[in-house]
Amino acid sequence: MNRERKTNMNQSGFIYGGDYNPEQWLAMPEILEQDIEYMKEAHINEVTLGVFSWSVLEPEEGVYHLEWLEKIMDQLYKNEISVILSTPSAARPKWLADKYPEVLRVNADRTKNLFGGRHNHCYTSPVYREKVGKIDRLLSEKFGKHPAVKMWHISNELSGECHCPLCQKAFQGWLKKKYETIDALNMSWNTTFWSHSYQNFEQIESPSPKGEMGLHGLNLDWKRFVTDQTADFVAWEKAAIRAGGSELPVTINMMYDFQGLNYHKFKDLIDVVSWDNYPTWHKEAEEVTALDAALQHDFMRSLMKKPFLLMESCPTSTNWQSVSKLKRPGLLKAASLQAVAHGSDSVQYFQIRQSRGASEKFHGAVIDHYGGKDTRVFREVTETGEALLDLAQIAGSTTKAQAAILHDCESRWAMEDAQGPRNMGLHYMNTVKKVYGGLRKLGVNVDFLDMEESLSGYRIVFAPMLYLFRAGIEEKIRNFVADGGTFVMTYWSGVVDENDLCFLGGTPHGLMDVFGLRSTELDALYDQDVNAGVGEGKTYEIRNFCDLVKTNGAETLLAYRDDFYAGYPALTKNVFGEGEAYYVCADFEQAFYDDFCRKLAEEKGLERAAAEIPEGLDAATREDEKYKYLFVQNYGAEPAAFPMDTETYQPMTGEYDGVVRRFETVVFRKEK
Repeated sequence: MNRERKTNMNQSGFIYGGDYNPEQWLAMPEILEQDIEYMKEAHINEVTLGVFSWSVLEPEEGVYHLEWLEKIMDQLYKNEISVILSTPSAARPKWLADKYPEVLRVNADRTKNLFGGRHNHCYTSPVYREKVGKIDRLLSEKFGKHPAVKMWHISNELSGECHCPLCQKAFQGWLKKKYETIDALNMSWNTTFWSHSYQNFEQIESPSPKGEMGLHGLNLDWKRFVTDQTADFVAWEKAAIRAGGSELPVTINMMYDFQGLNYHKFKDLIDVVSWDNYPTWHKEAEEVTALDAALQHDFMRSLMKKPFLLMESCPTSTNWQSVSKLKRPGLLKAASLQAVAHGSDSVQYFQIRQSRGASEKFHGAVIDHYGGKDTRVFREVTETGEALLDLAQIAGSTTKAQAAILHDCESRWAMEDAQGPRNMGLHYMNTVKKVYGGLRKLGVNVDFLDMEESLSGYRIVFAPMLYLFRAGIEEKIRNFVADGGTFVMTYWSGVVDENDLCFLGGTPHGLMDVFGLRSTELDALYDQDVNAGVGEGKTYEIRNFCDLVKTNGAETLLAYRDDFYAGYPALTKNVFGEGEAYYVCADFEQAFYDDFCRKLAEEKGLERAAAEIPEGLDAATREDEKYKYLFVQNYGAEPAAFPMDTETYQPMTGEYDGVVRRFETVVFRKEK
């Protein structure tokens, strides 16, 4: 078996390991020695060090203790275990907060935090940046060329915001750079509403529950500023690492469906995307949770269009979810290989050894408080490590997609702050998931795009609820369709500009001729209300939204069944140039998207993992120069037959009897 392809860390095969906190066990060296033996037995080849180590690395200002870290690294290297070294900025030491209280955050209600927690520091603070820069540079000088270190992990799960005077001044400067004049800002935010016009930039404050929260342009720009300020802090840390002499790749660990930051703004700062995956397994049917996790994997992969890292996952149960449910036997391996199937070059856990005290003492780990290796979890971790060794040649391979979904963070921010048409449940992510689910049930690989990206290279692009238009998306869509692409847009799209100002003259803005219609009214339904779309011998349930459109050239494929708009179009198609533009007028049930995606995939000849994928199974592909790899997984309750042409595809491990069992992963490959 060829295991020589390199990962993002220039390492052969998959990265397997996770967060390790030896500083918690320095008084027990025998445990540290035992841990390394356990890691080797479980096939762990990487650990992430230093994530929350600042108080041990620098117990007093300017007094650095790095010997323990060097000793650990030396031992790991001797045992062929590599290191992702973290900067310690996610949690500051007590002496720093006591001596420089300005580093602590101020909340939106303008109350100042006390010391404690994790991300409780101001990214704008010159003092905080100075102290972070010093320790980052020192770590880079000391360990940047250590043979064990393969990558830098900047901070940890970046999140939150600060409203202190320093941040207010920085926000005012950010706005002045963007708008140049206060008149331009007032016009963009429509501040004459409620008579809230500003005379100068110095009058502007960040949104607050005690003050201004009704100017949607202000709210939107504040979120953009928080992202930019956080990204600038990442750039500051990266510069400190480079100043220390290390040129190793850097990453930040992102989070599930996180709305606090626009992750697209970080992809030019980092070398590798990584993220932390903690699904609530067994809360819903496993196939529902698996689809949601797959969507997040594909979103992360799409950020840089190359393999990502699964930086954190839990070997068993977390301690912070509402219910800490154990993973059922077999699920750990299945969930780990799902990440690989969707483009990950690693499987990493939080944590390697379970902490004895404080917040995460009951968070699952590879090695628990018992401390032995004769546990179910350790056995399943070892089995997962063995599977990754068997599949090592897949590491570094890529995912190719012919279908994409426009999933724009800034549009979502604005839509969910818009105050209408439904303030309790826009169901945006449910709509995205229905589109994604319709494609994934066919084994179609899917990319996620924001509006700043190109649409070229895709056969079909979906835009569910693309409320805000920016970055010239109108022209991109127009050109995409005119050149032969198929574009599918839903209700509540093209409503406002980049400042959340409503377009005049009709919607979807700038595209009424492309779609052959104009949206006239949007009916928001109560939770108990149900309508239906009928046509072509089919009836599909509709809830939440019904867009009433006036066609001008578009063909009606489905029509509303009920209410005063019975007979109005519910699904339309318009030919524009060499392509087609579909408009989904209502919030249809999943069955609609299953049928609609199948029809489009067949018409447009989308590449699929298999001709038919039985219920409960998921199929995804990766490929390299020589092979295409097919992952088939079963998250259903029962075994399922998967008809595979074994003359084309060959199983990579073991014998395949035509059936995929619950939580089983079967991997095939074929020559291209």
